[in-house]
Amino acid sequence: MEPVHILLVEDNEGDIFLTTEALNESKIANQLSTVRDGWEAMQFLEKKAGYGQVKMPDLIVLDVNLPKMNGHEVLIAIKSNESLKHIPVIMLTTSSSEKDIYQSYKNYVNCYITKPIDAGDFLKVVTSIENFWISIVTLPKVPSH
Repeated sequence: MEPVHILLVEDNEGDIFLTTEALNESKIANQLSTVRDGWEAMQFLEKKAGYGQVKMPDLIVLDVNLPKMNGHEVLIAIKSNESLKHIPVIMLTTSSSEKDIYQSYKNYVNCYITKPIDAGDFLKVVTSIENFWISIVTLPKVPSH
């Protein structure tokens, strides 16, 4: 089975570290790319500014609170782009605001998860995301032209 490519859009170094650790400890083959703000995420996804040769992600894990372009703006850009909108997006954020949750689903997020404060619980959440989205769900592949 080909490794699943995950794009993590996260500006918190601690959360990047914990997510990377959880994914590395699993037995599931994956490739993780990380960008630290919304603008960089769009450069990556649109293969601009030095990202011309990157492999498109199979899954995007996106934070709401990001510099330059927030997660909602990135989500809208992804879901309104014909060549990107098929990629599942998981909002993984500290925000438990009803407004953020509603806005995310309104803009076609695939799921919304509030980050636990405890590091052990955070690792469990990332592992459960990986188990569900990589082991159980069939992710779309872009058809060859």
